[in-house]
Amino acid sequence: MTADATTQTARLIDLGVPALAGLTDAAFAELVPDAPEGNGVLVVHPSLVAAADLAPLLALGDTAGFVVEDLTDLADFVPIDGEVLPDAPLYWVTDLQRGDEMANWSPDEALPAIRERDRHPLTVSEGISWLLQEPERLERNRCFMTIASRKPKAKGAGLDSRTPALWISNGTGRDGAARKGAPKVGWCWAGNRHTWLGFASAATRDAG
Repeated sequence: MTADATTQTARLIDLGVPALAGLTDAAFAELVPDAPEGNGVLVVHPSLVAAADLAPLLALGDTAGFVVEDLTDLADFVPIDGEVLPDAPLYWVTDLQRGDEMANWSPDEALPAIRERDRHPLTVSEGISWLLQEPERLERNRCFMTIASRKPKAKGAGLDSRTPALWISNGTGRDGAARKGAPKVGWCWAGNRHTWLGFASAATRDAG
């Protein structure tokens, strides 16, 4: 179960999120909206702290999270059409699901199915915020994509084919052996399927 607002705020403060936002701990706490009913996770809006700056705060055991080297343009991934973020520096997402039942679906297949269930796919910042509070939600072979974040191509020519995802590094290739077991912000092609990636979603977004 997700911790209450006081505990979640304290968790973000302990991780150093206020400093990343250029705020004192007290000023940061004042931005936290009232928690909605039910299970919710407090999200750091990317306008307050970019996803790439939050990623190193992720951890599994003593191994810190990271963004893959070929995703230096993560800040250019914005909410897709139909997904509107609250106009607030901190907000809540409720009833989060990892979407394990959609493993081996492609993002192109998963998006309409999520919306048919009247749910919202997560953005990459929402996915990171979830794992900052509940790192145990990321399990080997049970990881997830955050398909509400996509990068628009120049001059309105559609979307970049990459979709962000969160999984656990094997410490191979450019990740480096020291990152084995680390939470990893990477990407997959929108048309590809992966047996170990679900599609995270929420019931609501709420700024209180």
